[in-house]
Amino acid sequence: MKLQLIAAAISISLVACASTAQKKIALESHTIITSDVAATPAAGRVNSTIITLEKIMSDPDWFGRSPESWYWGDDSQTVFYQQKRQGNPLRDLVQKNVSTEGNGDLVKLAQMHVVADNNAILNNTRTHEVYTFEGNVFVKALATQNVQQLTYTSAVESSAMFLTNGNVAYRVGNVFYAHDMSSQKIIELANLKMTDGEKPAAEPLSYIASEQHELIEYVALKQRNNDLRAEQKRQLRVKNSTVTQTNFYFGKDNKIVHASLSPAGDKLVVSVAPEKSSREDSDIMPNYIAGDGHIKAEKVRSRVADNRQYTEQLYVLDLSQGTKALLNYDSLPGFDEDVLASVREENYAREGKKYKSQKSARNIHVMQTWDPIQWQDNGKQVAVMLEAWDNKDRWIATVDFEQKTLVSQHRLHDDAWINYSFNEMGWLSSSERLYYLSEESGYAHLYVKPINGKAKALTTGNFEVNDLTVSADEQSIYFKANKKHPGIYEIYNVELASGEVKALTDLGGMNDYALSPDESKLLIQHSEITLPPELYVKNLTSNSQAIRLTHTVSEAFLAMPWAAPNVVAIESSHQDQPIYSKVYLPTGYDQTTTKNRAVMFSHGAGYLQNSHLGWSGYFREYMFHSMLVQQGYVVIDMDYRASKGYGRDWRTAIYRHMGKPEVQDMRDGVNWLVENANVDAKRVGTYGGSYGGFLTLMSMFTDPELFQSGSALRLVSDWAYYNHGYTANILNTPADDAIAYERSSPIYFAEGLEKPLLINAPMVDDNVFFQDTVRLVQRLIELEKQDFETAIYPVEPHGFVQPSSWLNEYRRIYKLFENTL
Repeated sequence: MKLQLIAAAISISLVACASTAQKKIALESHTIITSDVAATPAAGRVNSTIITLEKIMSDPDWFGRSPESWYWGDDSQTVFYQQKRQGNPLRDLVQKNVSTEGNGDLVKLAQMHVVADNNAILNNTRTHEVYTFEGNVFVKALATQNVQQLTYTSAVESSAMFLTNGNVAYRVGNVFYAHDMSSQKIIELANLKMTDGEKPAAEPLSYIASEQHELIEYVALKQRNNDLRAEQKRQLRVKNSTVTQTNFYFGKDNKIVHASLSPAGDKLVVSVAPEKSSREDSDIMPNYIAGDGHIKAEKVRSRVADNRQYTEQLYVLDLSQGTKALLNYDSLPGFDEDVLASVREENYAREGKKYKSQKSARNIHVMQTWDPIQWQDNGKQVAVMLEAWDNKDRWIATVDFEQKTLVSQHRLHDDAWINYSFNEMGWLSSSERLYYLSEESGYAHLYVKPINGKAKALTTGNFEVNDLTVSADEQSIYFKANKKHPGIYEIYNVELASGEVKALTDLGGMNDYALSPDESKLLIQHSEITLPPELYVKNLTSNSQAIRLTHTVSEAFLAMPWAAPNVVAIESSHQDQPIYSKVYLPTGYDQTTTKNRAVMFSHGAGYLQNSHLGWSGYFREYMFHSMLVQQGYVVIDMDYRASKGYGRDWRTAIYRHMGKPEVQDMRDGVNWLVENANVDAKRVGTYGGSYGGFLTLMSMFTDPELFQSGSALRLVSDWAYYNHGYTANILNTPADDAIAYERSSPIYFAEGLEKPLLINAPMVDDNVFFQDTVRLVQRLIELEKQDFETAIYPVEPHGFVQPSSWLNEYRRIYKLFENTL
């Protein structure tokens, strides 16, 4: 089946892949049938312009400065967005009415505090909003647009919110305040102190301490008197409102990780973790080109091999009573399971040992996601999203405030790892129901659950849902999803009562949205493969088409003969799902007597989608591929297994063995090019950065006949040297799963290099350390490999900044392919 997408006067076809089996891949809203249909040639504007490296690697301001950080104004007629200044990194705020022509006008600096309310919180009556600007708190009356500044300090106020009594609360460091809107009095609600404070009335921890209290009357008396004084102070605070006693003590060696105030202003949920860093003294990065001429030893993140496990302690504070209660995790299902038993058994067996599994409390903490602690609007209930350190479990739990216990509402278990995406949740406060995203079906979908009832799925199918917005009346939820095609993201709405899902946009490409305050419109950031992001507005009260608001792409860009790649579903040799890929085809690719040469690009991040129908973050690579097409190359860009957008099984296919499934997919891609794009299998090269650099190494080391040459940029050569948060998800930790690290790290397979390899490495990369390159180069030297070169970039971080560095890097890549293909 062929779907057509018309974009910027360029027809982009989504075509099926060639197959001898006519395999059908069923999707939610359509079926892609693989057949013997070749992709249509890419088309650009009819233009004789030659694409050059000098142009495409220059400062990207030349082709446009797309809207950033966009949001609605209070009147639902005005939109605001930031725009980069020409030639420098500063951003200006632009204001535009949706009914007028042009790109809008700059907001004057003197008015910034009035319109900087993009993260404002409404009061219960939806008449006022509170927000922070430059560290101060402001309240705006929506009807009059009158703005009242509540604080004017050098401190940084944050987390501003309305309380249920109409007052405003905010946070300064670890101190929470309330601002009485009637009396203008400032009230300290809680002061979270990282000291030991007074000793609580509790059983002594050690045997000798217990013995001391039992045998020595003076010691027991002193403890009793201290307890009495502490209780008297607490009672005075409770019974006498003039007394401020809001200190809560969490230990001198700890730090506050999360602290969330109830809208009622009477409770706080706080998570606390050890202050000690997991960074080793050796975790430094030399910076050779500093302003003072000296070498700087920059401190950087710890490596997964060094990282220490910890658990967060979760507390609920009753501010009206001055009490603190620890919330134990033992009420969470699976809190003590040995989820790594099979992994440990395999690693022990390799050492000739036998592993004995036993239950033990796991390290658990509040999930590192946006707003993991959510209160009901009335402050009567709270939900907390928790995760295990091993990342095999995610829990959503509410709190029984009387019993001081957690009540599990949902457990999501994954034998591989819990996705760091798709963790949105919140309350439908009017009906005391939770809504949340979960991958339990294999795809991220929306669920609703009463706190004392069963969950109900509101969306189902082989597509992914995210970016949730609840309507003001709590009768529907808006979301973004790739429902009609894995590479097309549209905006939808689901009615909670009926479960009816309605498509609100049909723009194709990539779309993100914001619902207007009066819920009559959508502000949409829309992009296409050949067109950078622009802002559109869609009226929800009519069937009219979305209207484009901004035109920030330059005429110089639009005049260039960019290639429009086909998005092709390539049949896989290893699983039922196809491998979605961008294929760039030169004019007459199927008519040449000499078979074509080709280049395969592998995107970074691993969990990232690049074969979608929107503008890519790899815009330089897109322009480079257009240049290669203009010179007769075929180019392919694959969403190999582990990529985003295709469900849980696709994401976790690399669990405990990174580099094998992806290289299998790369081989399927090369085979498809040979069979369908008139490509010579002996004239294919590859390149990629970060995770793509890792895949370049793995393919050339473990399947040396696949590519004739390759360039690995800012590469990972040994996963034990990468960070914990990413790597431990996929490979567990080196201490538990050395097998996974050894079979997933290119440095163990360097002896397989047979073809020319170009290594490009930034030296001040605090993501993938330069050390990865240094160790690999030394390994290649010791293996007496000759056909490799290394280019270093002394001032560049992981993502290059300087145009001269980009140009130098891609000149080398281009030269490699010209010389070897």
